[in-house]
Amino acid sequence: MATRILKADLHTHTYYSRDALTSPGKYIYSCLKRGINCVAVTEHNSIAGALAIQEMAPFKVIVGEEIRTDAGEIIGLFLKEEVPARLSPEETVELIKRQGGLVSIPHPFDRFRSGLGKEGLSRILPHIDLIESFNARTLLSQDNEKARSFAEDNGLTTIAVSDAHSPGELGGTFIEIHDFKDAADFLAAIKQAKPAERPAGPLVHLASRWAVTRRKLLRWQPV
Repeated sequence: MATRILKADLHTHTYYSRDALTSPGKYIYSCLKRGINCVAVTEHNSIAGALAIQEMAPFKVIVGEEIRTDAGEIIGLFLKEEVPARLSPEETVELIKRQGGLVSIPHPFDRFRSGLGKEGLSRILPHIDLIESFNARTLLSQDNEKARSFAEDNGLTTIAVSDAHSPGELGGTFIEIHDFKDAADFLAAIKQAKPAERPAGPLVHLASRWAVTRRKLLRWQPV
């Protein structure tokens, strides 16, 4: 019997990330409106937003975290515990793997954001499960192309993500994959994924700047 096909967005944020605007309620509504029925919630240095969405959402939720290392960002997926920031890439990967998680690399060559770059990637290359060959928030297409080429040269599995920080971005980019039961099953399914890629455009970064500013000026905090 054929398995269900999921529309998955595997790098997303709620307002539990300081540079994002989306409340859990708006997040779930936006996903349902766009037919997204599988997400990885990947807050910056926190799993609080992922746990909140997992408790509320009527669809599949992967608990993730976008972790700032001392050499760039790494995403952990299928996490049970929060991974501390500011460790080395090697230490970060070890903590992800120790809890049965998967290592996904966000925007590795984005020149405007904290990607690992070639040097950082080489330090953890044997432990990388996924790499973003298309991040909708990457402003320059050649930076995504560089990630795609690196993945091809090193036999890495690629994904396309929205990296949504506001409700309108959710599901703008996604992948179609077969349903899965656990991390190992997911990793097998992702190898046959079909991407749907759409750049978010430069204006979405203004929303992130406003999210940061309102916390500083208005002392706003998630409800």
